[in-house]
Amino acid sequence: MAQQYKILIVDDERSLVHLLQAELSSTDRFEVDVALDGAEAINKLQSSIYDVVLLDVKMPRVGGMEVLKFLQEQSPQTQVIMLTNYASVKTAIESIKLGAYDFIAKPYDYDELIATIERAIERRRLFIDNELMKNRLYGKQKDSTIVGKSEPIVELIERSRKVAETDSIVLIQGASGTGKELIANLIHRASPRSDWPFVAMNCASIPDSLLESELFGHERGAFTNAYSTKQGLVEVAQGGTLFLDEVGDISQTIQPKLLRFLETGEFRRVGGTNTLKVNVRIISATNKDLPQEAKEGRFREDLLYRLNVVTLYIPPLKDRKDDIALLVDHFINKHNRTKPQKKINPEAMDILLQHDWPGNVRELEHVIEGAIILSSNEVIEPEDLTLNTNLQKTVKPRQEKPNGVPDQKIQTPYEDGEILSLEDLEKIHIQNVLQQNEWSRVKTAQDLGITPKTLYLKIKRYGIETPSQ
Repeated sequence: MAQQYKILIVDDERSLVHLLQAELSSTDRFEVDVALDGAEAINKLQSSIYDVVLLDVKMPRVGGMEVLKFLQEQSPQTQVIMLTNYASVKTAIESIKLGAYDFIAKPYDYDELIATIERAIERRRLFIDNELMKNRLYGKQKDSTIVGKSEPIVELIERSRKVAETDSIVLIQGASGTGKELIANLIHRASPRSDWPFVAMNCASIPDSLLESELFGHERGAFTNAYSTKQGLVEVAQGGTLFLDEVGDISQTIQPKLLRFLETGEFRRVGGTNTLKVNVRIISATNKDLPQEAKEGRFREDLLYRLNVVTLYIPPLKDRKDDIALLVDHFINKHNRTKPQKKINPEAMDILLQHDWPGNVRELEHVIEGAIILSSNEVIEPEDLTLNTNLQKTVKPRQEKPNGVPDQKIQTPYEDGEILSLEDLEKIHIQNVLQQNEWSRVKTAQDLGITPKTLYLKIKRYGIETPSQ
């Protein structure tokens, strides 16, 4: 079932309130609460987050303008539509200057009211998107495409789509750079919450002293420089998904507060006394071994059990090398700014396939982006690749030559009494190892303890002819 937008109707005309409630509830798009005066409205607003408030201007005790001011301070994302009779139009216009979205005159037209509510909801969505961008919660726009055909990735995508249909809390485990946020985004986009915000927070990048305020918000005056009330990310994500990246780095001070929120959906802003409740789905991710962290006392065991209702594991790139060619094509298409589109040399692709990729998919993307910049023609060559690698291995024994490889005599230094230079010795040694390894440059680079790129440059420098040329 799709998420419903929360609406609060505030009016002292009881018959009007219940009629509106019945009409709006009949659409299945709205969850409707009512308040018969301003004081009751403020009490409800202190415990729940609403998308839209239909607010009467004139009420006894606490009027609509006071409720509007309270909302602007406590929940500025909530959109307010003023309900007014014709005699109060001037007051309604003043309310718009104070932050109300629009006003509807009584007696209202139902179709006009629904259209205004829909526009208010869209404005709220744009308001949230703007806040997220302003605070760099999205960072630069990320590519949300998941590329791969290997069995582990296909199975992971299938499991992700299955869990997306539920509202269960999900823990995504995997090394840095494997694409944990992509999987979280996939779950959100495939879920009934897809029309609501997807808010991502990297727990490792926020100082411990600010983490609670970022997550749950704070009241004005809660600490130095808290000049106004700030909504936390749990409120910004209302109705949608909150992605807690690197959740294993949350301190033991914040862990019990997060646990309480996961169990009840309730929280308090820093410096506040009112308990608020929101409806968000939590997806978390970590590159740490949380069971081991719990065993060693750095992570609460009960929080671990609450986070891993469903656990998804993303394998490292070295365990799914069938995806490398597809990923290379994807990143070339993504980062190439020239025409015609660049291609990759088969030897360069062979180097990429042999690399262990400790930085996973993120490292591969950076290598391809750099290679596109460094390449001087339409083809990415081995010398265009910048890899951090250690391929030191022992020299392997000579193998039988495959068909088609010329039978070349292995040269020996000091042959016929001739004294050779160091460069000549290196050239002879490279030729010998190449022949021993059936002219495989990747294997030869491993045996020589150098990178394939360095070997390629030496072959070019010494003019060594290989059967593949």
